[in-house]
Amino acid sequence: QYHLDEPMLVQYWHWASGALTGDFGQSFQYHQPVSALLAARVPITLSLVAYAAVVLTVVGIGLGIVAAVRRGKAADTAIIGFTTLAASIPSFVLGIAFVAFFAVELRWFPVAGAGSAGLDRLYALTLPALTLAITALAIVSRVTRQSMIEQFSSEHVEAARASGLRERYIVRDHVLRGAWGPIITMVALVIASMIAGTVAVETVFGISGVGSLLVDAINTHDFPVVQAVLLFMVVAYMIVTTIVDLLLPVLDPRIRRRTVSA
Repeated sequence: QYHLDEPMLVQYWHWASGALTGDFGQSFQYHQPVSALLAARVPITLSLVAYAAVVLTVVGIGLGIVAAVRRGKAADTAIIGFTTLAASIPSFVLGIAFVAFFAVELRWFPVAGAGSAGLDRLYALTLPALTLAITALAIVSRVTRQSMIEQFSSEHVEAARASGLRERYIVRDHVLRGAWGPIITMVALVIASMIAGTVAVETVFGISGVGSLLVDAINTHDFPVVQAVLLFMVVAYMIVTTIVDLLLPVLDPRIRRRTVSA
């Protein structure tokens, strides 16, 4: 049934040819098609990643802008300290702390689960999304700050400042526009990486997503499920990075001009 009596390459051929058509085999643990398990779990994981992506994009870029504009001042120092601390805390430790304080102590959020559809799911995924986003937004904030500081010292920004433009217009129309390329690239890479980060977060918060499915499959040696989940994560990463490669020339005309001239 599982072609274990055949050579390894033949076994891989059977699996790969089935995966191309959406057939990942049967789960050893759940005794049902792996594709059905994925179909039930993928929407929950994508909801969690999308929620966390919004948080890290808005907060991460916002903190980076404030740090760059206020560089060398108290706000910049505070943001650097916060992002350094956030980047050093493992997500599962942060998740356990959030559960203990906000869910158990204050009872503001549910201890576990993803809730039902709509606002209930948004409410239930708030703590997991924050846990997933905090480490990532620290990276985005650092990249935003550095990219903007480099633009502040560029010639076109100095020319705009010499022409008498207000600082807020310089930041919006010249600094940010020139810094978007690295920022967008890093945001996309972080979002793509968060799909793998759901493994720890979903386990801590008892969410029945792809990440917790992978943990269960590893513990029970459910190899068809492990293969399918890892394939999903790799393909999702490739799709996100490809979309960014296609969008960057549209968002940053300088890249388009370099591509045409090359």
